[in-house]
Amino acid sequence: MAIIHKTTMTPGKMELLADWLPAQPWYVPTGRPPGPSRAGGFRLDDPQGEVGIEFMVLTEESEGGPVAYHVPLTYRGAPLKGAEAALIGTSEHGVLGRRWVYDGTRDPVLVGQLLSLLQGRAAAQAQGLSDTRDPSVTTEFDGRTLPVPLLPPVRPRTAHTARDTEIALGDGPRLAVSRVLRPLDPAGAAPGAIGRVTAGWNTPDGTAHRGIFAALYTG
Repeated sequence: MAIIHKTTMTPGKMELLADWLPAQPWYVPTGRPPGPSRAGGFRLDDPQGEVGIEFMVLTEESEGGPVAYHVPLTYRGAPLKGAEAALIGTSEHGVLGRRWVYDGTRDPVLVGQLLSLLQGRAAAQAQGLSDTRDPSVTTEFDGRTLPVPLLPPVRPRTAHTARDTEIALGDGPRLAVSRVLRPLDPAGAAPGAIGRVTAGWNTPDGTAHRGIFAALYTG
């Protein structure tokens, strides 16, 4: 069970992400300094109790209206070997001390727990509360298509598109993590996917949306 500490981080998460976001291939330029705000998300527990796992939604105004970004994060008490390119930054936590903050799509612990969530072996947790499930996060998985459990790679191999980060899972399956979220279209929600994670967020005007946060494909 992840314990949510009511304390400070210096620099804060939003400061780290405001520097990191504009360098990502899926970021929508605004022509002004980045100013993301938190808009939703959830957490997963690390079975070993060592790595913090958070799926954060940020919104930012652009010329075409607000853009919602999905940023999976991991928080570690020591550097992740071989993941220098995935490091977002370091921060001093008021209780836990120095934390190394990573792009979670390249952290095997987050990828493993996301696969467990998809397969019904893990439960989404509330973003800001300890030991509290988040029933608004829903999953679908066609367990007949792939062996269960599907295990993550030791070092996730990722490729970025304009809206997604794709994680290779061996020779065939791939996990597509949405980076620019779109409101759910029931008629065309991740066509061809054998598994999906759906969750919600709010736009700055308070409008609630739901969309696909991650989808699993056979190839």
